[in-house]
Amino acid sequence: MIEQILNQNTSKTNKMKQLFELGLTRKQVAKLLNVNYGFAHNVYVSIYGTRRNPRNLNQNSNDQLGAWKRTFGVEIEAYGVPVDIVLAKLREAGINVNAESYNHIDRDYWKIVSDSSIQGTNSFELVSPPLRGEQGLEELRKVCEVLVRVKAKVNKSCGLHVHFDARGYSLDSWKRLVYNYILMESEIDKMMPESRRGNNNRYCRSLSAQYIMGLVLNKGLARRKIFECDSLESLSGELTYRSRYFKVNIESYWRHKTVEFRQHSGTVEFEKISNWIRILNRLMNFSEQNEFQNQDFNLLTGILSLNLINYIKQRRAKFGF
Repeated sequence: MIEQILNQNTSKTNKMKQLFELGLTRKQVAKLLNVNYGFAHNVYVSIYGTRRNPRNLNQNSNDQLGAWKRTFGVEIEAYGVPVDIVLAKLREAGINVNAESYNHIDRDYWKIVSDSSIQGTNSFELVSPPLRGEQGLEELRKVCEVLVRVKAKVNKSCGLHVHFDARGYSLDSWKRLVYNYILMESEIDKMMPESRRGNNNRYCRSLSAQYIMGLVLNKGLARRKIFECDSLESLSGELTYRSRYFKVNIESYWRHKTVEFRQHSGTVEFEKISNWIRILNRLMNFSEQNEFQNQDFNLLTGILSLNLINYIKQRRAKFGF
C-alpha cells in the first residue's frame, strides 16, 4: 500500500494525506517523501488541526509504542556445535552463561539446556535472563555474533521464542493482545516460513483456527468469546485449551509471569530476532488500551516504525507475498 501511494502520479500533499491515514507519523512521512519535517507537519495540521488523528492509536503516538515498559527474554534453539564450545565462546565474549540440564527455572544469567524437540546433532537451547531495552538488545547482539561465528545452525525443528514480563498487564489488556494477534495472524504468517504459518506446526498452533468459518475469520465470534472470559485461566482455556503450544502462550504466565510468543522460526541472526522483539513490544504496548478494527495489514504497519515496516515488507517479499 505504501509503495502504491508513493508511485501515484499526484502531489506530495495528496500522498501525505494518504500516508497519514495509514497511521504513519510526520517524521516517517517526511522521510518517505524526502521533504523537511516542517512541510509534513503543516500538511498534518491542515488535516487534523493540533490534535492527533483520532484513527491513529487513540491519541497514543507511534513513538510511544516503541517504549520499553517491561523486560523481555529469548529462547534460541539451534544445533551443530558442541555445547562446551558455545559455552566457552560466549564466556570469551563476556556473556554470563552456564550449561544445565533441561529445566524451566528463571535465571539471572544465560543458560544452555537440552531440548528433545530439536533435530540435529549437538542440539541446544540458549535461554536468556530477563533483558531490558536497548541495553538488553546489545547483549543479545553479542550472543548472536558468537552463534554466527561458531556456525550454529537452525532447521525447521528450531524455533525462536520471545517472552515479555506480564506482571501488571491487566486482564483486559491480555484480551486485546490475543484478539489483536488473531486479527493479524494471517498477516504475520506472511513474514514467516510455511512451517510456522496457520496450524502447520504442533509447537506453535494457530489462535484463530477455531474461529474460521469456511475460509473467513468470524471476528465477531472471536471477540465475543474472548471478552466473555472472566479470568486469565478462562482465557487460556478458551483459546489454547490450557496448552503452551500456541503462537501466543498464555500458560507461560503461571510459570514465568510472562507472555510467550512462539511463532518465529529458528534463527541466530540478530536482525531477525531484534526486529521481531521490537514488533512484539509495540503490539504489547498498543494492546494495553487499543484494538485493531479489522484484519487490514495497514493497521498493523500503523503501529510500527518505518524501519520495521520496511523489514516486514522484505520478509513478505522473500516468501512471495
